[in-house]
Amino acid sequence: MTSLPDIKPFRKRFEEIDAQMATPNFYQDARRAVDVTREHQHLNKLLTLRSELEKKNQQIKENQAIVDDPESDLEIKQMAEDEITELRQQAEALHNDILVSMLPPEKSDSRNTIVEIRAGAGGNEASLFAADLYRMYIRYAEKHGWKVEQLGTSTSEAGGFKEVVFNLRGDEVYKYLKFESGVHRVQRIPVTETNGRIHTSTSTVAVLPEAEDVDVHLDPAELEFSVCRASGPGGQGVNTTDSAVQILHKPTGLIVSCADERSQLKNKQKGLKVLRARLLHKKEEEEKARYAQDRRSQIGSGDRSERIRTYNFPQSRLTDHRIGLTLYNLSDIMEGNLDEVIHALQETDQKLKIDELLSPDNN
Repeated sequence: MTSLPDIKPFRKRFEEIDAQMATPNFYQDARRAVDVTREHQHLNKLLTLRSELEKKNQQIKENQAIVDDPESDLEIKQMAEDEITELRQQAEALHNDILVSMLPPEKSDSRNTIVEIRAGAGGNEASLFAADLYRMYIRYAEKHGWKVEQLGTSTSEAGGFKEVVFNLRGDEVYKYLKFESGVHRVQRIPVTETNGRIHTSTSTVAVLPEAEDVDVHLDPAELEFSVCRASGPGGQGVNTTDSAVQILHKPTGLIVSCADERSQLKNKQKGLKVLRARLLHKKEEEEKARYAQDRRSQIGSGDRSERIRTYNFPQSRLTDHRIGLTLYNLSDIMEGNLDEVIHALQETDQKLKIDELLSPDNN
């Protein structure tokens, strides 16, 4: 086993937080108290694991002394050797758990998440694939017990989505979906294809951690609002009021549109939620880009232009190009059974981060 990084900084931080939590006004700032308490629990787990590892190593040492003692009974020696084998396995598992616990947690992992899916190259077939991806993520959310809030849709003539934006609320949503950003490519025979030819189309997915007011300050002077009449399906469904809202963030040029609600106020609120998420994501990506110059532990860039995955329907094959993962259960995956893919991405990311943690540059 490789040697572990110094535990002293983690122990020092744990003691600092202990002192903070003992102050009378600690819980006045509820949000900060939650964050600090979560960090305290995380560090407590790390220190407990380290203590258990030290005990295992001490037991191994004591057993080895019995094995090396020429006066030890042969049967006792054999029992000690057998126990050493088991203790070493337990110590190795603890060693790996400690390394994982030493990785700095990403603040956004616990956040709710806004997902944007847009049809890319391929016309109507791309919009149908965007609808399939939307259904896949909704099914995945249902399996995890997350709540879904629609934020915006734009349908195509073929019945798919030119664009669909939705919010997922639940436990550690961003932690599970953050690697889904990028270009998703589909290879299949479109329903409109009469000659049985396989077509290639794309849809783009963006996964944004939901921002709060304290994360992103929106200056009203930097926002430009415009309203128009929302389009409807016809008949009684046509919206007869100017309820659709478009928001321009002047400093960045970002534009958000929302027309799902009949209420202009609700559309404005939803639009601002999406805008905050995009601005927070932009800020975090800029920080990551600066850090990435010296960083080796990245599973792709998370950029919308990066092709991350291919869905080949004739062969029932899914390939994630970033980690070289190929699975042959595509129909199952499209029903929202994404765990095998998500866990493989998380494990690879974890391994890369551990390698970086143990690199000489960080010691």
